[in-house]
Amino acid sequence: MELAFTGHVIEWRGPAPYYFVRVPDEESADIREVAAMATYGWGVIPVEARVGEVAFETSLFPKDGGYLLPLKNAVRAPQGLGSGDEVAVEMTVRL
Repeated sequence: MELAFTGHVIEWRGPAPYYFVRVPDEESADIREVAAMATYGWGVIPVEARVGEVAFETSLFPKDGGYLLPLKNAVRAPQGLGSGDEVAVEMTVRL
């Protein structure tokens, strides 16, 4: 399943800051349809994603009926991305 969307970088401050992009509702609904086939446990969904010029593999985190795409420093730093920045995401759910 291939998806494309835009969203804003959000920061979660836990023991260390973490950054995410919330997957929009429509795309989250599409992911929920295949979640049982894709998850490897705890509701996380493995994906291949691209933000700008950086392609990476990660897992979506379920949150409030939707999903969050984690953005590691290796994705954010080369592009100067921070909290509040809008990004375009291309993503493939790995089944």
